[in-house]
Amino acid sequence: MEDDFNIILDRLTAQIDELTVIPIFGMGGIGKTTLARKAYNDSYIRSRFDKYAWVTISEKFNQRQMLLEVAYAITGSNQEMSDDQLMEIVYRGLKGRRFLIVIDDIWSTEAWDQMQRIFPNDDNKSRILLTTRLKYVADYVNCPDFPPHSKSFLSLEDSWNLFTEKIFKKDSCPPLLEETGKHIVQQCQGLPLSVVVVAGLLGKMDPTHDNWKKVEENLNSFFGTVSERCQSILSLSYNYLPQYLKACFLYVGGFPEDREINVSKLIRLWIAEQFVKARNNKRLEVVAEEYLEELIDRSLILTGKQRANGRIETCKIHDLFRQLCLSEVHTENIVYYMNGNVLVSLLEVIHDQRRVIDLRKHEEKQVYINDITSITRTFISMQSLDLDSPDVICSIVSQFKLLKVLDVLSVWYDFSGVIPELVHLRYVAARIEGGLSLAKSRNLQTIILVGFEQTELVHPLDIWRMTEIRHLDIEWPLYISNPLEAENNSVGEQPLFLNNLQTLTLQFSPFSAEIIRRTPNLKKLKMCEISDYPSIPDSLILLEELETLKIEVNSIDPSIFSGDVFPPNLKKLTLSNTKIPWEVMNLLSNLPNLEVLKGYYAFSGTDWTLNEDVVFRKLKHLLIRSKDLQRWEAAGSDNFPMLEKLILNWLFELEEIPESIGDIMTLKLIQIVDCSSAVENSAKRIRKEQQSFGNYELQVQITPMNRETVKVPLVGRVTEVSCRASMLLTHALMGFGKDPSM
Repeated sequence: MEDDFNIILDRLTAQIDELTVIPIFGMGGIGKTTLARKAYNDSYIRSRFDKYAWVTISEKFNQRQMLLEVAYAITGSNQEMSDDQLMEIVYRGLKGRRFLIVIDDIWSTEAWDQMQRIFPNDDNKSRILLTTRLKYVADYVNCPDFPPHSKSFLSLEDSWNLFTEKIFKKDSCPPLLEETGKHIVQQCQGLPLSVVVVAGLLGKMDPTHDNWKKVEENLNSFFGTVSERCQSILSLSYNYLPQYLKACFLYVGGFPEDREINVSKLIRLWIAEQFVKARNNKRLEVVAEEYLEELIDRSLILTGKQRANGRIETCKIHDLFRQLCLSEVHTENIVYYMNGNVLVSLLEVIHDQRRVIDLRKHEEKQVYINDITSITRTFISMQSLDLDSPDVICSIVSQFKLLKVLDVLSVWYDFSGVIPELVHLRYVAARIEGGLSLAKSRNLQTIILVGFEQTELVHPLDIWRMTEIRHLDIEWPLYISNPLEAENNSVGEQPLFLNNLQTLTLQFSPFSAEIIRRTPNLKKLKMCEISDYPSIPDSLILLEELETLKIEVNSIDPSIFSGDVFPPNLKKLTLSNTKIPWEVMNLLSNLPNLEVLKGYYAFSGTDWTLNEDVVFRKLKHLLIRSKDLQRWEAAGSDNFPMLEKLILNWLFELEEIPESIGDIMTLKLIQIVDCSSAVENSAKRIRKEQQSFGNYELQVQITPMNRETVKVPLVGRVTEVSCRASMLLTHALMGFGKDPSM
């Protein structure tokens, strides 16, 4: 994309003061978004702007969603407010600042008319980069200085290079396959998406002439127009999927367009739907991750965000593939999608469908529900509903007596009266107002129950006979009941253990230590404000399979963590307000598999000294927030031999970062957020010293305490990094709100 990129670069950096819109147009899959993303992420381009935001529009323009995305990117605000208030916040956040906004996948001139008024024109070289499939939209929004940029197709040479890189990596294509391979690639007509899809398909086959010849012949039979060629390839990719992946792929198509999908949630849904089968004695979650990796390798699913440990946090599906899913689900009878604005005939529409994913905004206030027996097994609502209609959804759900998957977390309504009657449930995510009993729901695998608000009245939830439970996350007013009491009430039964439980959230629980002892195979554990911390260490050390641990407290006796209390298999540890002395913190280096360590006021003291014998052997990601740390001394780079990312924030008293940190060979990024000028200058010195040694790979990102923009030399260029509101940092870094990964 070098030629295309240079054109966009010139337009973004042109000496034109007026706010300039730069449209990129072309067919779906030609690489418009990829080109825009390349420009948006380029450090030189970013260095020229104070503010930047990315917003995806899609075919059906949602003004509120657009405003929320821009407001969050510009100001860090995600508070509930009206559209007019959001517009004012965005306008004021951009006023007087040089900004770069990317508007991806816009489909109408009307959408642009509604959007453009929130962008001030201060004659300061601000830019809007816009992508669309429609030339008339591009013509409508473009500025006189530049015609719309038509994204070019790849040349045959570039297509072939892309194709061989995807299949053979750094190796060359075997000569016997080259002629057939080039013929296949030529049929892609330079469409990058087509090239990648075909490469993904062929990459899963044995690279033989016969196999490639069959693909070549099949492609030829489908080709007509460019769009038909792409659709043919999409269908071919789907048809070549193993049977066990087809249902999983079609299920992904049920999520809203252009929405990043949380991988943990998707995996739980696949398991609840019984799409995931046992494989080589592996946990079902591991097998499901392998399924996802296979779909990604076949270029059917795209990776989104990554976690601190490098694992995939979110995934996406391209619009063209989603359309393929919509066309295939009717024949496969895997999922049924609903769209529209009326709800009157909802039951008549879906009573004979096995799985329903509801993408609609419900606006009807009155619904006539027929007394019918539904065979619906799955009901998932993806939209936040109007205050007048949630009771309608609740009434409808109550009709589905055979329901196995229920996700109505987006519906602001109390489902505590309905859930206990759905005795076949495997997966439930809903809001509740009071207590409820799940005594009849012995098949539940995933329980996510969220209260409306904190009240003094709390209710125990007995889960101790749910032997299938794998994921448990309940909030106030619920808490997990006392296992000893449940055991005493079971006459003649075996001791109650939840051996299948993989992830657990404990909040305000008075029986945490006993609960942990009875969930021996946990992989992820989050504890928040529990009352029996002194007895926790003896239970924690028993969790030999535990990989992720998160502890949030307001006050605790630091001596609780004075020894080796954490299980040795731990890979990710997040501590908040534990106030462990720095010398005790050094004991965490004894955890042989620790890769991610995040501390939010987790460690106390003015001095942190790392001797030569303190070695975090596998630590890759370190985040430290501390208000009292003044001096940090390290023996050398060997204290963190594998560190890749160092994040320091709210270090107001720290005098400097140890210079030896810059000598860590694996270090890629030092991120400074709301720290003193001494810390900022220390980071700059480390970067400068490393560049003098020829190390231009180390990046330094600085977000200063004040709202003014600072200039930080980065790899020979000037990068302007704008600060964020401290409240945003508090919420983002402390992990407030629902965490779908736990």
